[in-house]
Amino acid sequence: MSELAKTFDPAEIEARWYRHWEEKGLFRPGRPDGQPFTIVIPPPNVTGSLHIGHALDNTLQDVLVRHARLQGKDALWVVGTDHAGIATQMVVERNLEAEGIRRADLGREAFVERVWHWKAESGGQITRQLRRLGASCDWTNERFTMDPGFSAAVIKVFVQLYRQDLLYRDKRLVNWDPRFRTAISDLEVETREVQGKFWHLKYPLEDGSGFIHVATTRPETMLADMAVAVHPEDERYAGLVGRKLRLPITGRLVPIIADEHADPELGSGCVKITPGHDFNDFEVGRRAGIRAADMLNMLDEDARVVQTADGLIPERLIGLDRFDARRSIVELLEADGFLERVEDRTIQTPYGDRSGAVIEPWLTDQWYVDAATLARPAIDAVRTGEIRVVPKTWEKTWFNWLENIQPWCVSRQLWWGHQIPAWFDRHGNVFVAETEEEAEAQAGEGAELRRDTDVLDTWFSSALWPFGTLGWPQETELLRRHYPNDVLISGFDIIFFWDARMAMQGIHFMGQVPWKTLYLHGLVRDAKGQKMSKSKGNTVDPLGLIDRYGADALRFTLAAMESQGRDIKLDEKRIEGYRNFATKLWNAARFCRTNGIGASKGLEPPRASLPVNRWIIGETVKTVQALDLAMAEFRFDESANLIYHFTWASFCDWYLELIKPVLSQPEGPVLDGGSRADETREVAAWVLDQILVMLHPFMPFITEELWHSMGERPYELILAAWPMPDARALDPEAGPEIDWLIRLVSGIRAARSELNVPPGAKLALHVRDADEQTRDRLQRNRQAIERLARIDSVSFEEARGGAAQVVVDEATYILPLEGVIDIEAERARLAKALQAAEKERDSLLQRLGNPSFVERAKPEAVEKARADHAEKASDAEKYRAALERLGQSGMTSG
Repeated sequence: MSELAKTFDPAEIEARWYRHWEEKGLFRPGRPDGQPFTIVIPPPNVTGSLHIGHALDNTLQDVLVRHARLQGKDALWVVGTDHAGIATQMVVERNLEAEGIRRADLGREAFVERVWHWKAESGGQITRQLRRLGASCDWTNERFTMDPGFSAAVIKVFVQLYRQDLLYRDKRLVNWDPRFRTAISDLEVETREVQGKFWHLKYPLEDGSGFIHVATTRPETMLADMAVAVHPEDERYAGLVGRKLRLPITGRLVPIIADEHADPELGSGCVKITPGHDFNDFEVGRRAGIRAADMLNMLDEDARVVQTADGLIPERLIGLDRFDARRSIVELLEADGFLERVEDRTIQTPYGDRSGAVIEPWLTDQWYVDAATLARPAIDAVRTGEIRVVPKTWEKTWFNWLENIQPWCVSRQLWWGHQIPAWFDRHGNVFVAETEEEAEAQAGEGAELRRDTDVLDTWFSSALWPFGTLGWPQETELLRRHYPNDVLISGFDIIFFWDARMAMQGIHFMGQVPWKTLYLHGLVRDAKGQKMSKSKGNTVDPLGLIDRYGADALRFTLAAMESQGRDIKLDEKRIEGYRNFATKLWNAARFCRTNGIGASKGLEPPRASLPVNRWIIGETVKTVQALDLAMAEFRFDESANLIYHFTWASFCDWYLELIKPVLSQPEGPVLDGGSRADETREVAAWVLDQILVMLHPFMPFITEELWHSMGERPYELILAAWPMPDARALDPEAGPEIDWLIRLVSGIRAARSELNVPPGAKLALHVRDADEQTRDRLQRNRQAIERLARIDSVSFEEARGGAAQVVVDEATYILPLEGVIDIEAERARLAKALQAAEKERDSLLQRLGNPSFVERAKPEAVEKARADHAEKASDAEKYRAALERLGQSGMTSG
């Protein structure tokens, strides 16, 4: 039994216990007879460092996995990192540039070797930071998406999908990043508002009989226009559909087509169609019968102008950067009289989130997965309840996206990643195989093959995470025992990019859903509700918070604020408050130690005769019951608040206070010839143990420290047994009596505080209309009432003079105040405070009732007004109640 320091020092405790748990292998699944419980960590980028979103995500996972261990389950938390193709390649390229080396100078093989070297030297930062948070992952089974075993799984999936006609090569539009020269996913595109222009142009009819008017934010793309669309029901252009226009600058003839994409109410109702450089236009072009192979492409991989297939772009424009080309084309249009006017406009513009380059929709050959076919079983899995989505409101989003899913582009023009297992012969025939030898066998003797230089999208490989990390395609015992996983904790922002794709791949290759429950949490915002960003300067460093308040306080804050379907407004004051909660628990444990209370002797609640002991045992059982229900429903906030209020209020504030006289005056026999004090020590020890076990998933470090500080233990708390709620321990008599005592003392304390009664003043207590049960209770609990409520006498006689009243159940409790406070001055103070609070309350209510304010003000301003209104309304009620305690005349006369 270690000595318990006077002050709680999180840093020393956290480092010591995490090292102990990991060295002892306590995070590993090792209970073959236990029910398997499995979570896989959303693999952070190997380039990453812990941000507050990671802290939330991994705190919730750790709460679940530690809870499962305490329930006796064979808990596995799979951990690992993602190779993060574009992010990692960018980091290494920057390092090379600092040395004066370009990627192209090294060549592919040498560059990839440099990336592996960087990974070995610098790639483990986030896993070290997860340890600081207390994440109890199975580090002995740490995985990396480029590990040989996982890479073999990725290649096999690609080949099998190809052979099943679910993966193919096609020419389509992609988000092209001209700086990195690669396609990127929608997730890697960041839309920004920029100040741009709207150019209004006129295109002449072929016969010169008139013009069609169009407007565009990207006039340079007119070099690849292939049509102008009008709405089929727009009568203004009914006679023009099918006729042709002659484009300025190129002279290309393009048709006027009918398509519902054109909005008759917007501008002229005519839309220029550039299928090779706009996602909407691509679909319009296909509906018009234009094949992707025939769509014109006017830009190269660097977003410079190239000649189109019809050779109509003037030579002076060839080679220009797209934005230089824009300026030149506008000048030409203006000079030739085809520019009508220019309008300033705020434009939504796509940028690469890492490169900062404007993204170009670009027509190119890429590899695609038939996502629509794979999506159908994933839709059914949620509909039938095979996958439970929490909160349920996200099901609509799941269905909406998967039912309208587009082909999934899975190729990337990078060097770092899983190189696509496809080989081409000199005729362009493709051979997909797991090895080059297999591809050569397919191609036949003498064929010269070259491998596709592209790599796979990071999301393609991470979609295999729930089963690839368990050894698939090998039929391992780990895979048999831990697939499907039990739950996935994920941010809602990657529901499409990762969660849905895991469901698609898991069901397809394993024949089972990847996890039984998908829990989606919100964002962590700042205290005002604003989204965190570096540009706003409101980001929060979780490691800095851990340094200041300890990991337990941060973890508890995130769990207590995680309410289903809502974002978290992270206020540092909350973290400080939960640090104080840890300190309160620490001091309670020190009190117990000082008074001879040690470790509990068993799991079952002790036999007890004293009402206060029977009460706390019942409260413990009720807390366990409520906590079990909340945990089963993934109510993290409710779970944390249950254990918080039970620990702070029921145990620390009331139980320990109520038993102090018993511990200091232990006379009186109880069960089996023991003393009241012995019984109380045994009960207090048992309750504290239950608190430590229930709190452990949320605050693992302090609970493990206190567990061992209370006495010799045969095992660590991390492997202890979760409390079993025994309804037989609920006492129908002791519970109501102690609850009555708490309500009475709380009511007297509130009256004293509201009326500014000096803390040291002892008051007389007069009781009116008390029934026999209440009189008996007052007699039995008289000492406690006098001590806890600062009362010097209890009387059933009438009180005289000015007094405050407290009503509990049928009885009225009267506190004479003459000579203690100036009653008239106090009434005046309260009346003035009430008037001010009501005035502010009503003013805020009027503002909130103004649609102009609610609709136009910033969301955080509206939210603050609502919070202020609630606060002022509460203040007004408090002052009104205090005035009522003094009575209409301020007196209760006898």
